[in-house]
Amino acid sequence: MTEDWELPAALRPRQDGLDCDLEAVYRSVVMLHVEASEDGYTASILGTERLGSGVVIRSAERKLVLTIGYLITEAESVWLTCCDGKVVQAHPLAFDQVSGFGLVQPLGPLDAPALERSSAATLGIGDRVLVVGHGGARHSLEARLIARREFAGYWEYLLDDALFTAPPHPQWGGTALIGTDGLLLGVGSLFVQEALAQESFDANMFVPVDLLEPVLEDMIELGQPRRMPRPWLGVYTAEQADRVMVAGLTRDGPAHRAGLRLGDVIVEVAGQPVRSLPQLFRAVWSAGSAGAQVPLTLARGRESLHINVRSGNRDDYLKKPLQH
Repeated sequence: MTEDWELPAALRPRQDGLDCDLEAVYRSVVMLHVEASEDGYTASILGTERLGSGVVIRSAERKLVLTIGYLITEAESVWLTCCDGKVVQAHPLAFDQVSGFGLVQPLGPLDAPALERSSAATLGIGDRVLVVGHGGARHSLEARLIARREFAGYWEYLLDDALFTAPPHPQWGGTALIGTDGLLLGVGSLFVQEALAQESFDANMFVPVDLLEPVLEDMIELGQPRRMPRPWLGVYTAEQADRVMVAGLTRDGPAHRAGLRLGDVIVEVAGQPVRSLPQLFRAVWSAGSAGAQVPLTLARGRESLHINVRSGNRDDYLKKPLQH
């Protein structure tokens, strides 16, 4: 995320009709420069140098930066850049595998105001929103909520109510979704194509900030929510004609060790038919907590196979940050 690009002026937020000070909102969004472990599990997928945005929030009297968790996974160093150019070192404090949120603790004074949070439940299709990245108006845009629906990610990730906005922000990771009142509604996660009325739109997917409230204090205190970890297979999957296929495997992950192969079709989980990613994930998670045996029925060519996978805890495969 270099500073030598900018969005067209016609796409940038307009102050008229807003019940907030745009300049104050811009100052609340910082840039994250992350260097991740070269020998980490995520290095080959996410790279070792990651750039994105984060939004300053407050818990009690403490300033934190809320971002999307993949930016800080297996981070060895994190630096925050404020709107005025000041750079502050930071510590990757927490990552919630369920929501996808990440929290960063600044290690020095952060000259950026904290944004108050609202609820995305108030948003309706067609509502005006702002997508704010680090760098002020040049890196922010006006958008509309075009959809809200279930979202399943091939990396064993599922949101019941994800938010989709258009036009898309080109540097979406960790951007702030802001309402016309200046309150935080969500955090940018992905660039997607969204089909509406037989048309396809480029869009961004946001994680609603509502998912943060129940787990925020646990994330601050423990580095993760106080819940039993879900069973994790370490498998990347794809939907194809009402079938769920194995498209990739985490090296030495549970599914890899159990003998799953690329191209296998997952037909059933514990006797439950599987035809979509949400069905797959919910069936796996219903097996219990991480470590539970997950019985799979696979179609491999003309063969039907029954394989028990001893699930793992995804977090155990990730390198942990050094304590500060």
